[in-house]
Amino acid sequence: MENIEIKRITIDDIEALQGISKQTFLETFSATNDEQNMSKYLEENFSTDKLIVELENTCSQFYLAYLNAQVIGYLKLNIGDAQKEFPDENALEIERIYILNAFQGKKIGQMLYAKAIEIAESLQVDYVWLGVWENNLKAIGFYEKNGFRPFDKHIFRLGIEEQTDILMKKILFVAQVNH
Repeated sequence: MENIEIKRITIDDIEALQGISKQTFLETFSATNDEQNMSKYLEENFSTDKLIVELENTCSQFYLAYLNAQVIGYLKLNIGDAQKEFPDENALEIERIYILNAFQGKKIGQMLYAKAIEIAESLQVDYVWLGVWENNLKAIGFYEKNGFRPFDKHIFRLGIEEQTDILMKKILFVAQVNH
């Protein structure tokens, strides 16, 4: 798709980040989840205060995808202590890749994924990992197509409901052992 730009964001982009975060999460999960749990999750996880804390964390990076001047998706990456499960200095977590429904199937997710891999390689991490809801078969297929394999599971809280995420990883660099 032409005219797509991916830009790292700052605190000045907080409103755009909040808007795309809420909209894409709703579009992705509202049809299969309870409205009260969705509202609670959106309020707690995409509040201005919480997003500012995430943006100010030097171990996290956010990128917005623009088509012309319209925000159509975003990416959040974590390294070090910002990683959700097991902070590993030799790993990068893709915490979020979300695209507006109207732009899915147009390779925007692949572009954001490529940005994540570019950053992981520049940091020379050993692997990239992520968590994906076990019922999000479209996303699981996307990650498998890109070389990710399941390695564990964890609980994701959506409001008061507990859901299972599959943890997936892709090895980038294999340590060389000298004999």
